[in-house]
Amino acid sequence: MKRIITLTVNNRPGVLNRITNLFSKRNYNIESITVGHSEVEGVSRITCVVNVENDSVIEQITKQLNKQIDVLKVSDLSDQAIVSRELALIKVLSTPNTRSELNALIEPFRASVVDIGKDTLVIQITGESDKIEAFIELIKPYGIKELARTGTTAFLRGTQRGNNPVKNISIV
Repeated sequence: MKRIITLTVNNRPGVLNRITNLFSKRNYNIESITVGHSEVEGVSRITCVVNVENDSVIEQITKQLNKQIDVLKVSDLSDQAIVSRELALIKVLSTPNTRSELNALIEPFRASVVDIGKDTLVIQITGESDKIEAFIELIKPYGIKELARTGTTAFLRGTQRGNNPVKNISIV
């Protein structure tokens, strides 16, 4: 089963390496990983998507991650109300004759053309992984020349308190 785990960590050299080594040593593959600065200076947010057999495995991984020095908080968001997004850039073969067909496919997915070449289009699409997978399958017959995807990024919906490692912060 796929699980989405978020971590807030101190933004220091080697933190990401130690975290990915933890998964590797236990023979678990990270399906996607995103890292970026958070709303607190010096703190980054990491979102990992992993495929595990059962809940006890994810509990063990969470305990091991919490033992890491620079890890401030670990949360399993899988069974909660979350907002999650992924980004894909797709370079598709496109002649002047097929551009209108491609545009007809792009519009319903709320994707956008970000570059036009002589015989290609670069399409940007954001959304949940299933949406991106469906779009990729739809445009495959046109010929995908290049494809780059980010991993899933997620946090809790609404006013739920998530991975904020610092209490009473003010953001200016």
